[in-house]
Order: sequence, then structure tokens, then C-alpha cells
Amino acid sequence: MDAVDDADQLPETAKNDVTSFFESAPPLKDAAETEKSLKEFVDRNASLSVNGKANRVVCVTSGGTTVPLEKRCVRYIDNFASGHRGAASTEYFLMAGYSVIFLYRRGTCQPFCSLLPDDPLLECLSVADDSNIEADPLHAETVKRAITETRAAVADGILLKLPFTTIFEYLQILQLISASLRGLGPSAIFYLAAAVSDFYVPWESMTLHKIQSASGPLDMRLAQVPKMLSVLRNEWAPMAFYISFKLETDKDILLAKADMALKKYKMHMVIANELSTRKEEVIVVTEQEKVTVRRDSTQAGAEVECPLVELVVDRHSAYIKKVDP
Repeated sequence: MDAVDDADQLPETAKNDVTSFFESAPPLKDAAETEKSLKEFVDRNASLSVNGKANRVVCVTSGGTTVPLEKRCVRYIDNFASGHRGAASTEYFLMAGYSVIFLYRRGTCQPFCSLLPDDPLLECLSVADDSNIEADPLHAETVKRAITETRAAVADGILLKLPFTTIFEYLQILQLISASLRGLGPSAIFYLAAAVSDFYVPWESMTLHKIQSASGPLDMRLAQVPKMLSVLRNEWAPMAFYISFKLETDKDILLAKADMALKKYKMHMVIANELSTRKEEVIVVTEQEKVTVRRDSTQAGAEVECPLVELVVDRHSAYIKKVDP
């Protein structure tokens, strides 16, 4: 089994940091509804077991978290992330037979929508007459696929979409997801493609109203977000298969940082991507190998996420056989 040894459990100080973060965070809106949706989704997929094995479910996180600077937020710190990696990967996981919990930043890329223009409402729709709106012929097939594929996946109970904006929302929902997936053991994957803030303003020290510029230069101390990868891997769902991402602008330090994340957080895979080439290739780092995965440049519209998810599925299958023969 791949359970974490007692000797590798989180230090008490790290656990206390995590506990303090959640205790001081603002209450998650619609928490009960989110828990209900997760329970129904996981229960349904558990009942779809094949040969006595639980159906495979992947939690794909996507987009970047914000760090509010005021409780009644006007200003915030943001993380760069379009959400394309997570949205595209969700499509390929669904095609591979997985059910997907898509934890995404509001307003970022959505599954089956990558071929739509930047402003689909205005660019894809036309006014036919006073009472009817229709898809522009140029984009009709793309719009049809986006709508039918998404609605079918949701209706079939194989896609659950959960939105977040702030670092507080993201981590609270991730905790709920991990509690729901814990019972699936090695059949669950955490594909952590979201860009998560490293620093935040604690809620209790945050000003209520908009910070006034007339007060002069802003001097603000940010606290470090507890290392949730550790608690997720060690405590929340220790038998799941874990994939994290490492993005750097300096390729000379990329693999070293990926190796460090692999060992420090006990990930099964770390996807290393350089900012300037991230849409063309990534390097998959594991304990045994480093595999470069490239987009098929001979195929129009090909995405690097297609061969990447194929590799993840293959390694996940091997992991399941290893820990649950």
C-alpha cells in the first residue's frame, strides 16, 4: 500500500498552522450545498464500479486564486493562470473514462470551450429577428459542441463544476473534495493545476473597508499560506494519486524545483513547465523517470494536454495495480 508512514506524518507545528488558517478563514458560502453535491457525485460514481473496483474520479483544479486585501474586497493580489491547462485536461480525462470534479476559478477557461473566441457571447451569436438569437455560422459547430458536451457530462453525473475566487474558498472546497474522495482510495486522482497563492492577508487582520490611497504608501505584511499539499497528501486523502505542477520562468531551475516538490510533498508526479513553452511541451517528473511530453505539431489544434493525460492515465493504472492488486 502507498499509505504514508507514521514517521512521515506532518509535524505538529504544520498541523497547527493549517488548523489556524481554516479557523480564521471567512465561512464558505453554500458549504452545505457543496457538500451535498459532492456526496451525490461521489456516491453515484462509486455505484458505477467496474469488476468490483471503484470508478476512477479525478479532481482537476484550475485557474489562479486571489488574495483579498479588504474584507469588503475592492483590491486583491492575483495569480497568473488562464485555466486552459485544467479545462483541456478535464476534456481528456472525460474521454479516458474518468469522472471529473472541476474546481475552477470563476471567469477562467472552461472544458469544451477552448476553440471559442475570447468574447463568445458577442462573436458567436447573431440576432436573427426581434425574438430569436442564433449561433453565427462560422462558430456554430464549436458552440454546439461546447453546449452539448458540457451538458451531457453534467447530466450523466460524470462532471461536477465547483467555482472559487479567493484562496480561502479554494482551500476550503479542496478540503471538502478530499473528504469526499478519501473513500475511493487509489481510484482518486488530484490533478492540481491551479496556481495557488503562497502568501495571504489573514482575515482577522484585514481592514473592513476599501484601503484609502490618501493614507500614503501601503505597507502590508503578508502571512505564508500553510503548505496544504503536505496535509492533503498525508492527512486528507493519503491513498489517492497526486499530481502537482511547477511553473518557472527560468528553465535552469525548473527541474530542480520540480524534484524538490516531488520529494518534499511526496507527489507521485510533478509536471514541470516553463512559462514560454508551456503550451508546446512539459516534463513529467517522477521518482523513476523524467519524460518530456510534446504537443503533436503535425496535427492542427493538437494540445499538449492530450498526450499528458494519456501518460497520467497509464501511470495511474500502474499505481492502482500496485497498491490494490
